[in-house]
Amino acid sequence: MTAKTVKVPNYSAEQTAELVAAYVANPTKETVETFAEAFGKTTRSIVAKLSREKVYQKPEYTTKTGEAVVKKDSVADAIGSILNLSEADTDSLAKANKKALKAIFDALANSKPV
Repeated sequence: MTAKTVKVPNYSAEQTAELVAAYVANPTKETVETFAEAFGKTTRSIVAKLSREKVYQKPEYTTKTGEAVVKKDSVADAIGSILNLSEADTDSLAKANKKALKAIFDALANSKPV
């Protein structure tokens, strides 16, 4: 007869409670890094635990200038709606350089209707 193995949890109930409370109070990368060091775990392990506890918040990505990330397709769709372009023309427009698309959109958004 084989003996059953007992699974040892990676995090105790106390560790989990402490981690969740601290992260809910301050949901930052630094909090994750602090607990990874304190518990002797990787940051990925801490993030996984927070995800299992349903409290982890994905970081919001920004551009180098600190602005929110905007996809080229969104800009092309906005230009297409302003100019009443067909879907095919809008898809073609989306292949242009993002900087150029933003410049065109800004010019159209700030222009006066004719």
